[in-house]
Amino acid sequence: MPCSFRGGLDVTHGQTGSESVYCHFRDKEIMFHVSTKLPYTEGDAQQLQRKRHIGNDIVAVVFQDENTPFVPDMIASNFLHAFVVVQLEPGGPQGPLYKVSVTARDDVPFFGPPLPDPAVFRKGPEFQEFLLTKLINAE
Repeated sequence: MPCSFRGGLDVTHGQTGSESVYCHFRDKEIMFHVSTKLPYTEGDAQQLQRKRHIGNDIVAVVFQDENTPFVPDMIASNFLHAFVVVQLEPGGPQGPLYKVSVTARDDVPFFGPPLPDPAVFRKGPEFQEFLLTKLINAE
């Protein structure tokens, strides 16, 4: 299915970069505002072009290469209310594992699916189904 949802990105003149991550899931179009794919503006300490998109999102996926604590207050936004944190874990010969944790503002009600115990997934359709469902329900 062709992409018709642009998620506020400039798809004509390339002012928001030349690539993004998009998927179609259960009759929903999802455009991810990936910070490293949005233009970097030399001399702009606050990177306002990136903030304009990510700061207006409601849910954020935070990918961490290392096991460092994630503090949601580090991201200033009036709109972001839920964060899904994904951490890469060594998985041995079968490939990497992904540890998932979720945090949300106090006024956000529970949203499923619940995290399994342990909340560790292998790359594949089950992880994709869980993650996309969790992101949609968080919104």
